Amino acid sequence: MTRHSSPISYVSGISDTPLKGQTIGDCFDETVARCADRDALISRHQGQRYTWQGLQEIVDKAARALLALGVTKGDRVGIWSPNCAEWTITQFATAKIGAILVNINPSYRTHELEYALRQSGTSTLVVQGAFKASDYVATLAELAPELHTELAPELHTELAPELHGEQVSKRNERSSRSRRLESARLPDLKRVICLDDTRTLNNMLTWSSMLDHADEVSAQRLAEIQASLQFDEPINIQYTSGTTGSPKGATLSHHNILNNGLFVARCMGVTEQDRLVIPVPLYHCFGMVMGNLGCVTHGATMIYPSDGFDPEATLRAVSEEKATALYGVPTMFISELEHSDFESFDLSSLRTGIMAGSICPIEVMRKVIDRMHMKDVTICYGMTETSPVSLQTRTDAPLEKRVTTVGTIHPHQEVKLIDPESGDVVPTGARGELCTRGYSVMLGYWENPEATEKAIDNNGWMHTGDLATMDDDGYIAIVGRIKDMIIRGGENIYPREIEDFLYTHPAISDVQVIGVPDEKYGEEVMAWVKLGENEDLTADELKTFCRGRIAHYKIPRYVKFVDEFPMTVTGKIQKFKMREEATHELGLA
Repeated sequence: MTRHSSPISYVSGISDTPLKGQTIGDCFDETVARCADRDALISRHQGQRYTWQGLQEIVDKAARALLALGVTKGDRVGIWSPNCAEWTITQFATAKIGAILVNINPSYRTHELEYALRQSGTSTLVVQGAFKASDYVATLAELAPELHTELAPELHTELAPELHGEQVSKRNERSSRSRRLESARLPDLKRVICLDDTRTLNNMLTWSSMLDHADEVSAQRLAEIQASLQFDEPINIQYTSGTTGSPKGATLSHHNILNNGLFVARCMGVTEQDRLVIPVPLYHCFGMVMGNLGCVTHGATMIYPSDGFDPEATLRAVSEEKATALYGVPTMFISELEHSDFESFDLSSLRTGIMAGSICPIEVMRKVIDRMHMKDVTICYGMTETSPVSLQTRTDAPLEKRVTTVGTIHPHQEVKLIDPESGDVVPTGARGELCTRGYSVMLGYWENPEATEKAIDNNGWMHTGDLATMDDDGYIAIVGRIKDMIIRGGENIYPREIEDFLYTHPAISDVQVIGVPDEKYGEEVMAWVKLGENEDLTADELKTFCRGRIAHYKIPRYVKFVDEFPMTVTGKIQKFKMREEATHELGLA
């Protein structure tokens, strides 16, 4: 890390390790050659275990099968499923043929699913049958009732010129199981592959019947296609988590996410001896980049404890698989620490991991280090648009830095803090918008040049919308969101400042502050409050607590007591939903 000579909030990351100028498929194959017989992937809830050699075999088979079905470079292949081995196999299979993987949030419902599939132009969808309260097949069939209809088989003889005569006949016979969908509402969607044989509809392939097509394309043909790919080409579309409104499809390249996985893992000191438990969702960068690609770049083992987060399954996976690293958001670690049988699990093999998504309370961090043996646990900050990590604490960072900041700049990246209005870099210690630049910045939002132009300026800086401060050591603390800023009668109010103050009330367990419309002042302050167990507090008592201790215009006019906040599956508060709900409830529209 290097600091600018003058006291301004700018820093750049340096490293002795160069960036990887290769595709994900080539990196994957290099790791297989180095670690062939070592554990690569363990999906405990499925009972599936792969060595690197075994994983390569099934990945290549899936890649050849997709080619046989007509998937080509640049085609969008969606995956809508909770964590499973097939998710990861699809991730690497699509990377090997240059198809663009579209990550679809498992919690999406009909409207959100339709938006993602249509906006991305997804032509092939890999889908789970059902999970918990979500019936994926039924939801998809609402959008595409044609899935129930018998249609003519799709033939692909032009894609495999090496096939002749009897081979073509056999291929066409197998292709009778491959129905080309023609959907009115989803016009781009042509193929659906269901991971649950018991839920498959007429015009869907099962995972196994999809793999049956693999022998229609030779290993040589796959190798030729893989060799033709360039590392700067798009390989992934990830829809933003929607904390500020409609999702946008961040388009990421091999170069973006492969190198980010590399340096995230390097910051933790990961080697091929490490075994990483990944309870975070694969559809998010936390799982597929920081987890999967972090492991692939170092030859470490990927371990999925369950399809959805389960604290007991996570603890059991760490104990029984002798894991050395564990990922999670703070609420996951809290759930694990508070599990009734926590003491029965042997976690002594743990060394490191990542806590991300939100700032970790200091007492939780202490327990993670002491009771979970994660002395080298790190904190990360990033966003989907930056692949995702820009900042990370190092394993030797002081405890105070791990709970009050999001770390220092990553290798081969730059960060600066600017005045949101003037664009000038602010002095060290001053509040400014966090901007990042470097290899990790996305190619752009899929089919959305206007949003891309707003996010990435002419000099290549990604404007995060987060407000931050930088100290003399280059550590950065996130202090709020520009879009969360409340403007009340001309006064700029930062919700994080009020939240930090309200946290000091002994009855309050958690609090989120938002702005709601007001006819007189433009906006007014509202607090959503979660009380501690057996605690009692009224709105008037909360306001009395504030009077004389914070400025009058910062005192919440409205107070709502809640049991939970609207969140994404990765633990991010969705303040836009809070504003919508409050505006409606208070009659302020």
